[in-house]
Amino acid sequence: MYAQTPVPPYYAVIFCSVRTEAEEGYALMADKMMQLAKQQKGFLGVETARNELGITISYWDSLTAIQNWKNHAYHSIAQQLGQNRWYRRYKIRIAKVERDYEFELP
Repeated sequence: MYAQTPVPPYYAVIFCSVRTEAEEGYALMADKMMQLAKQQKGFLGVETARNELGITISYWDSLTAIQNWKNHAYHSIAQQLGQNRWYRRYKIRIAKVERDYEFELP
């Protein structure tokens, strides 16, 4: 399902990752981070997909909201665990969404 975002501009944090074989605790932490992100001021929505490459795109109303989420104490713990256990590599991109449009069959 697509995130219900407002009329642009807004921001996207694009998190692309390749996982390790470690599974213990990952799903629980991922669920906790999703719930916690949704509670943050400025959070607009999220879209995610995973195969060999995982992609999670979270949407935010400002760069300040993104920075606050990055620095959130519990999110910082999750980031450290991710680096130590669950991710072989990841890349984060932050982009300003200037426009969006969509298509849907009637």
